[in-house]
Amino acid sequence: MGILDEERPRKARPHEIGQDLSLLSVADLEERIGLLRAEIGRLESELKAKGSTKQAAEALFRRI
Repeated sequence: MGILDEERPRKARPHEIGQDLSLLSVADLEERIGLLRAEIGRLESELKAKGSTKQAAEALFRRI
């Protein structure tokens, strides 16, 4: 028999905005800071890519 959905272990969230941080260790906090920095880098890369796409589209429509 299979495991019911309720019995499956939930995947831990690496960080939740506004989460109580008082119970986290220094190592946990450092790990989360690293994860958040990596996510910020990913977001900034996507923002640049979208900005480039927008500029290209605007340039195209100016020519028409």
